[in-house]
Amino acid sequence: MERRSFLKMSAALGCAASVTGCKTSSDDANVVPPKPPVGEEQITWSSCLVNCGSNCPVKVFSRDGVITRVETDHDVVDGDDIYQVRACARGRSLRQRTYAVDRLKTPMKRVGKRGEGKFVPISWDEAAKTIGTKLSSVINEHGNKAIFRSYGSGAYYGFASNACFNRLFNLNGGCLNAYGNYSWAQQMEAAKYTFGTGSTTGSSTVTLSNSDFLLGVAYNPSEIRQSGSGEGFDYLKALQKSNGLKVVMIDPRYTDSMLGKESKWLPIRPGTDAAFAEAIAYQMISSGWVDANSLDFINKYAVGFDADSIAAQQALFAASGDATKQEYAKVMKPEENYRDYILSQGIYSEQPLKTTEWAEKITGIPAAQLEQIATDLQNAKAPYIVVGAGVNRQANGEQSMRALYMLSVLTGKLGTLGSSNGELPYMSSMSRAGIPTGSNPVKESISFFTWSEAIHHGETMTARSHGVRGTDGLDTPLGTNIKVIISASDSSLLNQHAEINNTAKILEDETGVELIVSCDCWMTPGAKFADIILPDTSWLESNDLVNDSYASGALGYITAMKSAIEPMWDCKSMYEASALIAKYMGCEAEFTEGKTEEQWLEELYQKTKDNSNNLGVYPAFPATYKEAQEIGFFRKNMNDKHVALESYIKGGKPLSTPSGKIEIYSAELAWRAANWDQESKTQVKGDTITAIPQYTVTWDGYEDTDTSTDYPFQLAGYHTKGRTHSSYHNVPWLREAVEDAVWVNPMDASEQGLSSGDEIEMYNERGSIAVKVRITPRVAPGVLALGQGAWFKPGNTLGSTGHIIDEGGAINSLTRYQPSPVAKGNPQHTNRVAIKKI
Repeated sequence: MERRSFLKMSAALGCAASVTGCKTSSDDANVVPPKPPVGEEQITWSSCLVNCGSNCPVKVFSRDGVITRVETDHDVVDGDDIYQVRACARGRSLRQRTYAVDRLKTPMKRVGKRGEGKFVPISWDEAAKTIGTKLSSVINEHGNKAIFRSYGSGAYYGFASNACFNRLFNLNGGCLNAYGNYSWAQQMEAAKYTFGTGSTTGSSTVTLSNSDFLLGVAYNPSEIRQSGSGEGFDYLKALQKSNGLKVVMIDPRYTDSMLGKESKWLPIRPGTDAAFAEAIAYQMISSGWVDANSLDFINKYAVGFDADSIAAQQALFAASGDATKQEYAKVMKPEENYRDYILSQGIYSEQPLKTTEWAEKITGIPAAQLEQIATDLQNAKAPYIVVGAGVNRQANGEQSMRALYMLSVLTGKLGTLGSSNGELPYMSSMSRAGIPTGSNPVKESISFFTWSEAIHHGETMTARSHGVRGTDGLDTPLGTNIKVIISASDSSLLNQHAEINNTAKILEDETGVELIVSCDCWMTPGAKFADIILPDTSWLESNDLVNDSYASGALGYITAMKSAIEPMWDCKSMYEASALIAKYMGCEAEFTEGKTEEQWLEELYQKTKDNSNNLGVYPAFPATYKEAQEIGFFRKNMNDKHVALESYIKGGKPLSTPSGKIEIYSAELAWRAANWDQESKTQVKGDTITAIPQYTVTWDGYEDTDTSTDYPFQLAGYHTKGRTHSSYHNVPWLREAVEDAVWVNPMDASEQGLSSGDEIEMYNERGSIAVKVRITPRVAPGVLALGQGAWFKPGNTLGSTGHIIDEGGAINSLTRYQPSPVAKGNPQHTNRVAIKKI
């Protein structure tokens, strides 16, 4: 029984006892005591909306205004097309998260220094007036580019999401745009300049059942996509259907996506994936296999394999009459071709041969195993190659991604059912209407990752130096520093950004950003740095309409969420919060359009119901949103067997690259290499751009001799099953279920004198964290593996490099702020550290 219900029942029974105890008549003994005020159990549908890619539905049970338990979907019998969407442990712990002790209950303003976490309650009116007035004054003084909504994925689904703030800003002249994201920044650029795609249009996971060889590099759907309907589920089903499939997994960790499901696990040193790819390419080309089997395919569908193809494309660009393409032609160099690079010929003749023996010394994978992979790719009729996003979050991860994408091109089997091009699998989804945000009048945008630098140096940031987009020319500065940050369900304000200790100093400095607003449900590490805190409603307190997100697999679905309880304390939705601020910016009528939340949801439901993509949903959509809420959950198998590049290879549709072909040699990257600041200017090791993919020795990489002596271990971050990024870290159930410990190989543990359960300090020049040890052979020697997303919690003890030890174990206390060369993205899996027992 819940405490609230228990107290109500106790009070009622106590009242009954006092009534009968005060009477002396024998008739009074027969008085029936009043029934305890406990109502009937209510069942509503909600959803787990963290950014794992699945948006699993949850069934919420409540009684008398109190949530009693949360269950998952079990309303249908599993079949081939329609099946249950079972939430993982995170979704099932939503009751604990909703009632967490650190829930934000009322608007607050800061009274101490930023980061101290000292606040006093204020009214919603005061909070909205403070924010609205400051936004207006900053826009008047500095322009709209001084306003920034930092990237946050903790609640960007549904109607009452952080999109409401985008709507607010766009009604007032816009704000500084950001491109890219913390998950896929470098792979998006790599795919764009190779295939003209966005890095998530690989063959659907279900087509894996038609493959005879799977090469997965850092591919881990069983942990990343735990949903009972998502990519991980499709992966398991495909493996079961394809009994003859050979599965080779390349990863520093032995993940749950293996556990006997793989044919072979080959541990690799972090950041050496391009060397791995180049050794396989060398085998395929030097042996004559490519010339005999796939060269015709490459010559027809790609540009850049050899000098002649580059020269031919250069001539086409020069004669095109297109100014951009003519600029490309001026900087293209046929001698910088892929064949010569791999075979160490021509201008690359002094480079070492990319043999498997060469790669073994770098990657740690035996030469014989590399040769076998090359043979497997050559022999496979439909090789399915897939590269996980962990590869792209490295120093110069763009190079690693492009290098791995090349393997699919060399096979000459793209466009075949069961094959894939290395991109993440394409995921179909049901469609959902959302609140219109309008267009942003501000044309300039910065990389999502460079916001902390733009607080003090935005005025001078350019396209040449920082990849700023939308400016007039390479050297036109952005012209404005960031003065206001709105952080909505966003742990990238501190915890998920790089180099936490330095970021904290930037945020503490009130001469930089003048107002920080945090809209969230919990007192996160970043919320402690806010000037104004706005308490958001949790999902179980919300009415909303959400779809199945971007990695839910073959099954699409819509959840018509219904609040299980009324919003607690003084919490308001992001829609309500934005509307209140709009009042003080003079655009309340335009923001609300005179509609209530209920009216908005009905309108959006009708658009969703009428969308042709949703035809055939089960059960059928009812007439109104309220009726849909009573049903709660709707599903449809999208039956999408997308094959990567099939429309190009078999359908003749040109790609969205400058050449319209697969670009082994990227014209755009050749231009950037000639015009953007690189290592010679930045003095950052590995900060290079090349037209063809090349293995690059980078700062803090395996071959970085500058740091390998002081910091002998490579540290790999990964996504744990107990959090989605940093979301759910404050749920004790999940901290018990999924241990927050650093994985250490037994050989390394023996050398360091460590036992499982020991606490160590893990440190480098950027910070120190305290974390427990788990000794396991499931991590490569010389590599430490730590789940990312733990909440930053500075203690009182100085660490080995002079930083306060982070007792929370946040890996970003150790990561470096160093935007990558092309995407200007986050390289947060490139780390070197030292350790010592505490």
